[in-house]
Amino acid sequence: MIISILLAIIATFGFAYLLVKYLPLKHKWMVSIFLLIVSVILVYKIYDGIMKPINFNQDKRVKFAKVIQNLKIIRDAELAFYQVNGKYTDSKEGLIQFIDTAQFAITETRDTVFQVNKGTRWQPVMVPVEKRILDTIGYESVLNSFEGKNYTNMFDVPGVEGKQFELVIGEVEKIPGLRVPVFEARTEKKDILKGMDASLVKQEMEAIETDQIKGEYVSVGSLSEVTTGGNWPPSYDKADRGEENDK
Repeated sequence: MIISILLAIIATFGFAYLLVKYLPLKHKWMVSIFLLIVSVILVYKIYDGIMKPINFNQDKRVKFAKVIQNLKIIRDAELAFYQVNGKYTDSKEGLIQFIDTAQFAITETRDTVFQVNKGTRWQPVMVPVEKRILDTIGYESVLNSFEGKNYTNMFDVPGVEGKQFELVIGEVEKIPGLRVPVFEARTEKKDILKGMDASLVKQEMEAIETDQIKGEYVSVGSLSEVTTGGNWPPSYDKADRGEENDK
């Protein structure tokens, strides 16, 4: 776009030169007004061409940040569910109900020494063996971990009316013979950026830079690898780290 505008400027100056050289003097005032109007239009086009991607990037970051905040809550909920149940869930209502009602077991580890017979029944040889025992000493409500978080609406995609995150669970072979549960929550970028400049949205859908959210989705977790991370760059986590440091 910038190149096209620069070519237009060159063409305008060339046109102006020809008019000044060959146009009768009595008509030059009209040409001056025309060129002034063209100059104003070109300046505006240049400014708009520079500012449009800048404004787009600012607006998209605000939109993405809100979406990512909900994805982080979903991730925390899935991790809590896994801690209690040993698996993930794809039930959205069930996950919200889990937060409202479930409890974490509070455990304590202690070392105990047992006497073990390493001999025979008739000639016992008692040897002390140390064993680690995990005791449950109480329970804590899962809800306490979500204080101040809008978990009841965590599946709603912010800024996209009537749209909810996709939530899928599955299994991945971590090492040969060992399959582990995984989950993924995601939503399409194009829905979040609806109404914005179409060409810039298209570029965003194809983003591969390390400081961008890669691909067509904003997501957390994965169905193809063992991870509970999101596909956004670290810059989207800076605000959270700042809040934690302030506490």
